[in-house]
Amino acid sequence: MMSGIPSEFALADVYFPPLFFVVLLAMVLTMLTAWLLTKYRLSRYFFFPPLVFVSLIVIYSGLISSAGLFGAFYVGHM
Repeated sequence: MMSGIPSEFALADVYFPPLFFVVLLAMVLTMLTAWLLTKYRLSRYFFFPPLVFVSLIVIYSGLISSAGLFGAFYVGHM
């Protein structure tokens, strides 16, 4: 009987937790967002851009994990 909770992902005999891929995708999306903000000169309105960068990583990680991608933070009924 399988539960819906994922364990690890194996890539070439190296085990990665699901949260690793969530944060990796969140960083890619954050870099794209930061690039767009800089391109359209919107980043100048932020007081401390590095804090905005970290905040976007946290926001994107929450959105990705709540969407159920990679199975991280799976909340379901048994």
